[in-house]
Amino acid sequence: MHATRIIAIRHGETAWNVDTRIQGHLDIPLNDTGLWQARQLARALADEPVAAIYTSDLQRARATAQAVADTTGAPLTPEPDLRERSFGHFQGRTFAQIEAELPEDALRWRKRDPHYAPEGGESLTSLRTRIDSTVHRLAARHPGELVVLVAHGGVLDVIYRLATGQEIQAPRTWQLANAAINRLLWTPQGLSLVGWADTQHLDNAARDETTA
Repeated sequence: MHATRIIAIRHGETAWNVDTRIQGHLDIPLNDTGLWQARQLARALADEPVAAIYTSDLQRARATAQAVADTTGAPLTPEPDLRERSFGHFQGRTFAQIEAELPEDALRWRKRDPHYAPEGGESLTSLRTRIDSTVHRLAARHPGELVVLVAHGGVLDVIYRLATGQEIQAPRTWQLANAAINRLLWTPQGLSLVGWADTQHLDNAARDETTA
């Protein structure tokens, strides 16, 4: 079976990224920088033979994906299973507010407890299962082709871990920059990494945050 080539993208910047405010499933739009990043990304991918684009249905990802679709002409399909991790009652709070208002929860979050879920939210284990299944399902439709997946920081983090064999609770040592280009290969045996965090098209304008 021919491998499926994947370009995985984190959405462009939002005002909440700048404020370190947790977005999760809240539908926050791109800011002006994020819109510019989406345009730069689209230009960088203009000559890529993209067969299909799948995007989280949240508008920050959807707008980023639309810019690529407009440039490449590839069909764009919303995919709710590419949404960010649901952060429950963390959503709308800044890092500092979570530390001050929910210190016990903040500690378990910082330690990357794989089974911990914020109240009303999703655990890292559940997120990993969801993203593994979704990437497998989408990539299997396109053997020998190139697809673009546009999602969120938490989703990209899981994809990197799946491709490199990193445990879900291991500390992150890789970048998750807004609108960076990340390249992978998929076969039924799983993902492998080709290149990560290419931001040359952004001229050092990408913002690296742990929120998505």
